[in-house]
Amino acid sequence: MTKSNSVPHGAPPEGYIGPKRSLILAGGGMRLSYQAGALRALLEEELSFSHIDSTSGGSINLAMLLSGLSPSQMCDNWRSLNPKDFVSLMPLIDYLKLNDIQAMGDAGNIIDKVFPHLGIDFEKINAVEGIEGTFNICNYTRKVNEVISHKEVNLDFLVAGMSLPAVLPPVQIGNELYHDSAFMRDANLMEAVRRGAEEIWLIWVLGNTNEYKGGFLGLYVNMLEVSANGALHQEFEQINEINERILKGDSVYGQTQPIKLHLIKPEYPLPLDPELYFDRIDNATLIDMGYADAKKYLQNRNENGVPYKPEVTKMKESNVGITFRETMEGGFYLGDSNPRTAEKKGKAEGINLSMHATINIRDCKNFIADPNHKGAITGDIDFTPFGENIPAKNGVFNLFSPADDPKLKLMVYELAFEHDGEDYYLAGKKEVKDDPGFDLWSDTTTLFTKLHKGIDATGPVVGAGILRLGVKQLAKLVTTLTVTNASSMGDTTGALADFGSFFLGELWTNYAKMAK
Repeated sequence: MTKSNSVPHGAPPEGYIGPKRSLILAGGGMRLSYQAGALRALLEEELSFSHIDSTSGGSINLAMLLSGLSPSQMCDNWRSLNPKDFVSLMPLIDYLKLNDIQAMGDAGNIIDKVFPHLGIDFEKINAVEGIEGTFNICNYTRKVNEVISHKEVNLDFLVAGMSLPAVLPPVQIGNELYHDSAFMRDANLMEAVRRGAEEIWLIWVLGNTNEYKGGFLGLYVNMLEVSANGALHQEFEQINEINERILKGDSVYGQTQPIKLHLIKPEYPLPLDPELYFDRIDNATLIDMGYADAKKYLQNRNENGVPYKPEVTKMKESNVGITFRETMEGGFYLGDSNPRTAEKKGKAEGINLSMHATINIRDCKNFIADPNHKGAITGDIDFTPFGENIPAKNGVFNLFSPADDPKLKLMVYELAFEHDGEDYYLAGKKEVKDDPGFDLWSDTTTLFTKLHKGIDATGPVVGAGILRLGVKQLAKLVTTLTVTNASSMGDTTGALADFGSFFLGELWTNYAKMAK
């Protein structure tokens, strides 16, 4: 859908008569690319919003959207952003004032690098029509949360709104000091209620588990998460009371039916900012995760939404696990269902398909014990006829899954995606065999792939090819291999040893007879 410069994507179309919706973009540090992926999924569903509210880092995504970027452009800009650009140091003399130091860094790089790269344009933001945008900022001087309209927001307000205490210094605007509102509130649902919202769509990024983290960073995160979740849950209580009054016929802010809540969040807490900074996860993966989580919610959602209860923000706790990123690519051809012949045709005509996948094994020990060795997979696809960076909405990953042939084990990679309103399912298998000859490298780096039309591998095959993991891609994969949720060096080395022993052990089982 084409939009004029002053009407952003997601605004209600002319003549819209559906429910009045507000979208709430909560904060989440440097990991807000997850939110951009979720936003892309929501707007692909053609949901429209009369009001969008933002707090902390969520303000960046609102600023991008109101600057006229489409959700896919937002994702592209996040994908190409260097996370290290968020960090810049203050003058050395400031660090020598130990009793007066205000923050660990300043906003210089955010202003000079991050905002321009992401496409934030304040003239376009201020001129937006057809939708109301609001930015939450803490007025430190008055100790209140202020709501700034998109028509009034400027560089100082946007920087202040994401200046977490102790991380970035407060910003002086006029005679008052401002900083991030996250410790006061990380989402402002009541602003949506007061504006007459009948449906609230919340993209929540901050963690909520029973785990109490240790260390300086962990303790800081604990305080932030309990403050943000606590304020959100207080608003839940307020809206429950308002809904009870509506049911009794008291239209508090104009609503005649109880206000619904739709909530999109990660299944497990997202990695903290240092993980992104040190490339243990990347923005492309976060985008794919947000997109997949939103698609899952949309597919399974109850029209009445979810209850206003603290439990709805709860996330699962991970045990010690393993994650890695893998890119496979090769010749691919539509109209041929044989991967070998289709690969040749694709190469001859310059038609390639690339699968960018992130594998997440949440519990290494359980993964190894599971006969099917199932892990979570997110990813996106580049395919010459379809385009680039097409996010997957769900997927399947099995490592050394047993096959009908006892001499064969399968490494399964499958991703479901949409293109031009049609469902497609990319299903690939690496075949690890104990054939005569020692073809270990070929077996573990060659993915025989078919493209099905439909939501799974039962649909008709419309294309095929062979994707390969080259030497460069393998070297890059190794650099992304990360142990997750480890609390000690012993956890890290133990998980790597267990996973390595399992992987090499399975290969040894298949190839030992030929090595004799």
